[in-house]
Amino acid sequence: MNLDRFPRVDLGGYPTPLHPAPRLGEALGLPNLLLKRDDVHPLGVGGNKLRKLEFLLGAAIENGADTVITFGALQTNHGRQTAAACAKLGLRCELVLTAKVPREGDAYERSGNVSLDHLFGANVHICRDGEETGRTYERLITEAAAEGREVATFPVGGSDGVGALGYVAAAREIAGQLGELDITKARLVAPHASGGTSAGLIVGTADLDWLTLDIACVSHPVDEALDNLADLTIAASVLLGSEPPSLDGLRIDDRTIGPGYGIPTAGTWDAVRLFGRTEGIALDPVYTGKVGAALIEWAAEGHFAPGEHVVFLHTGGLPGLYGYAPEFADAVRR
Repeated sequence: MNLDRFPRVDLGGYPTPLHPAPRLGEALGLPNLLLKRDDVHPLGVGGNKLRKLEFLLGAAIENGADTVITFGALQTNHGRQTAAACAKLGLRCELVLTAKVPREGDAYERSGNVSLDHLFGANVHICRDGEETGRTYERLITEAAAEGREVATFPVGGSDGVGALGYVAAAREIAGQLGELDITKARLVAPHASGGTSAGLIVGTADLDWLTLDIACVSHPVDEALDNLADLTIAASVLLGSEPPSLDGLRIDDRTIGPGYGIPTAGTWDAVRLFGRTEGIALDPVYTGKVGAALIEWAAEGHFAPGEHVVFLHTGGLPGLYGYAPEFADAVRR
């Protein structure tokens, strides 16, 4: 899979660390647990969207774009990382955010990622629903055309065929790091939300039978997630000129979603506390906290073979903790 032929911007920070988590592993009965730290990046407080943005922004700049429009929920990590990357590259960033998570209050509406969106210079447009989101997008496109600006539009989460290439590259990076540790068989635990991360990993590991993938859904039930993954893996494979991988036999679980996207459960906060108190690492309440909850459940159920090397992909999201400040404050005092 030759990725060199695709336009790509260098946002720095790679490879991200891969290191053992012995105290967390001891708590879970996983003696060979490792953490892949995609939360550790010098730009924009880090996170998995930066890998997608390297390819999305590379294509946008090659096509002459000077303005980026993208979408997400109010506390979107993707929006924050897009704003940071645009600031670094001197591009105008328009964030069209929809208040689709049933939350309110200053912490959620003004803190966390929202404050960082403004810090990184994005123009933030908050919409009540999908209809207002559509109208806002059309207005921004019209304004850009009138001002002679060239727009690149990125989907929610940066998740399309081009964005997924970021995690095709990440899969190869992880495989190389495991090889350097003389690990010849491993299982990778990752999230599914908008789908670009998990789809890229599926494509990137398709010919690596020693590196298998377990996916925890954090926003959509399994049937919707599989439809989304089928579309994205095909799109990425078409770009690469490769055969789309089969999703048959993929381990995918939606039990830790809870009431819905962006709504943390008791298990989410249990995972946040456990990771913090054993490894000094912060999870977020929307993505990694729910994947952490899945890891805890899977370990308790004997999902992993004794002594198996398990890699937990930490996709970032730290600012989201402050968007959930009241619950966060209560959770960490337990």
